[in-house]
This record gives sequence, C-alpha cells and structure tokens, in this order.
Amino acid sequence: MKSILLKISVLALMFAFSINPQPEVKQEFQGKAYYFSKSKMELGRWGARLSEAQKKQVAARMKNRLEKNYVLTFNKEESFFEEEDKLDAMTGATDSWGKNFTPGDQYKNVKTNTQIQTQEFYGKKFLVKDNLQPIDWVMGSETKQIGNYTCFKATASIPTNDLTWYNFSWDRLRNQEPTTDSTGVVTVPEVKMTEIEAWYTVQIPVRHGPLEYWGLPGLILEVSADNTTMLCSKIVLNPQEIVEIVAPDKGKEITKAEYQKTISEKMKEFRDNRGRRRS
Repeated sequence: MKSILLKISVLALMFAFSINPQPEVKQEFQGKAYYFSKSKMELGRWGARLSEAQKKQVAARMKNRLEKNYVLTFNKEESFFEEEDKLDAMTGATDSWGKNFTPGDQYKNVKTNTQIQTQEFYGKKFLVKDNLQPIDWVMGSETKQIGNYTCFKATASIPTNDLTWYNFSWDRLRNQEPTTDSTGVVTVPEVKMTEIEAWYTVQIPVRHGPLEYWGLPGLILEVSADNTTMLCSKIVLNPQEIVEIVAPDKGKEITKAEYQKTISEKMKEFRDNRGRRRS
C-alpha cells in the first residue's frame, strides 16, 4: 500500500513541475574591454620654430592628452564608455583644460539607436542626446590577430565634424566660418572627411566599439582615425560581478548639433572679448 502511495506522490510531483516548470536562472551576457589610445602631436607652423629639446618638453606636458586609457562595459544591446582618470605627468593634477574638449562618459544602445553622452564646458554640464553616428562600413577580407582574437578589417569615411563633434579648436572654428572675397562672393568651407580603419572580431558577436564607432558584426578591438589609434589591450567576458549599464541623466539636454552651436558661439565670445581687451 505504501509503495502505491509513493508512486502516486512521485507522479503528482512530476505532473506539477510539468505544469509550473521552475524558472531558469539566466545570467546576462556582459563584458569589459580595456583600450589605450595614442595620438601623434601636431604643432603646425608654431612647432616649426621650436628646437628638438623644446618639442620634447611640449610632448611631455601634453602626454596626458596624447595617451589615454578607456573602459568599455557592454552587453548585447548597451554599452558604457569612459576614460580612466590619469594624473598629469608634470603637475600631478588632472587636465581640466583638456577635459573641455574630450569625450565624456558615453552610453550607446544599438537596439534603440540611441547615444547619450555627458559633456562639460567651463563648469557647465550638458547631456547630449542623439542618434548613433551613421557609419557606412566597407567590409574587407583581410585578417589579423589581436591577442586571442581573429579580427577582420573594415573601413569607412565620416565627416570629421560629425566624428569629433565634442572637440573644438581655434583653427577648427576659423575653418567653419564662411569667407567673403573682394567681389562679395561667399565661399562655404568644404566638408572635411576622416578615413577610418577598424578591426573587429566575430568571436564576440556584439555591435559595440569605443567612442563613436559601432555597427560591425563583432566587437571593435582596434580603430585608427586621423592621427589617433585606439587598441584593446584586455577583454573580460562574463565577469563574476555584473555591472548594471545605466545611461547618464544629469546636465542640460541638448543634441550634438545644438552642442556644437553652443560651444562655437561661446568660443567666438571669448575671442571677441580678448580682442577688445587688446584694443
């Protein structure tokens, strides 16, 4: 009798679990990619007047702007890109001037085509919300090994102002302004393009990458644009501690185009005020 009751109990439990199966414990896929970037120093006409010793001194002072370290935290849809703080090699202080023209913390969502980035300009905080940078990648068949990953080459051409919308200089400001000749003919500056070379791995099938770069069928491990190369030095997949990827939410909301207009107008104001002081 006990044997019959035991069998009935086992069958009842099996039936119950078939109707209400236990929830499967599912760990969200996540990874961290560590990048370092190096930029060549361009001194222009001013640099031609410097001695080799002076150029070395300038390079030492600008090292924290020319060499940077970043971390990209990502899952299948979202990513968060941020610079690791680095002390100035000469003064032991963070580069407050340079931070006005460098990319802030950046959130991307490839599913919703969304980019949210924090920017700070002379103490004022902005929250730049826009679409992801459109990139028309040309896929190549060339491969190379980066660490343990086989990478494929892809290239693209992107308007420079769209690619580095957060970066400003006096030369860039001058080049953006229309010019008028003696006959009154207005010349609009031509659109400068930046050639991009990227290397991605399908072994990590996410469409993420550092900075503005994204949209390839695998994680971008190396990218070169203009005078800067960014290379992934370390990848950690599915770390024990899962980090929630959260979009920034502090600052004045603005689009990329609005941000460029705001900063350009502020820099013109600085220039005009400086001109008045000299006169």
